Amino acid sequence: MIAVVIVTFSAEAAMLDACVASVLAAGDADQVIVVDNGARAVVGGSVELIRTSRNLGFGAGANVGFRRAEEQGATSIALLNDDIEVEAGWLGPLREALNRDAALGAVQPKLLLAGSAATRVNSVGVAIGRDGAGTDIGYGEEDGPKFADDRPIESFTGGAVLFRSNFLKNTGGFDESYFLYYEDVDLARRGADLGWTYRCVPASRVWHLVSASTVQLGDRARWLQERNRLRYVFRFGDGAMVARALWLSIRRLRWSPRGAHARALVTGLASAPSALRARGRTR
Repeated sequence: MIAVVIVTFSAEAAMLDACVASVLAAGDADQVIVVDNGARAVVGGSVELIRTSRNLGFGAGANVGFRRAEEQGATSIALLNDDIEVEAGWLGPLREALNRDAALGAVQPKLLLAGSAATRVNSVGVAIGRDGAGTDIGYGEEDGPKFADDRPIESFTGGAVLFRSNFLKNTGGFDESYFLYYEDVDLARRGADLGWTYRCVPASRVWHLVSASTVQLGDRARWLQERNRLRYVFRFGDGAMVARALWLSIRRLRWSPRGAHARALVTGLASAPSALRARGRTR
């Protein structure tokens, strides 16, 4: 059984409607769950709506959906941003990849940039830089043969991914302390440390209206990105990565929005003790 979990916080009802409609039209999902993190969403038909009492953050909202899907007996669970629209048959190649390899914990489709004049890539996986920065592989490049083949990936994007339920049970799902950003690469790293692997399957295609669901956060989005990059590095990076990550944060104090970057550096440093404790527990 395959469940699809969509987490929404956007006030743009049309965007969520388009996402849900594309999933229903594709016809591959046995269950569709929308987790409303405060957007006062309205859904109909066979879609299950779970409203949270407040904005829990993306990772925590997704975990709510995962638990509900597992209660219903889902063996694999797809996660989508509310600014994603899927193509027909998108789940089939992902499901087949999981069936072929029991070590796969998650498989990512090819994400394409919606609204682009040419067909351009949003993500075929996520790479982690030497300073801890997560980067979507292929971002902005024109789609073509270079991005046609299945490939192993270091990390997946939480914007569109299919998880094996046992992977989520084994890892405990997202670390909710991130709230938004870097919870996906944190989960991928924790899973890899437990022996799980990941692939991108470009035969599955979805379209992403980039940042449409987070634009309302304003400068807070930059603060969360930078704070969480430091938190991730303190948890998983070696000494050299920590030094490079801190130096990048210091350099960014010269860039706009300066207040958000300064706050990110302070709160990122403040997160170091809890991140280091989590590193010790993992070991």
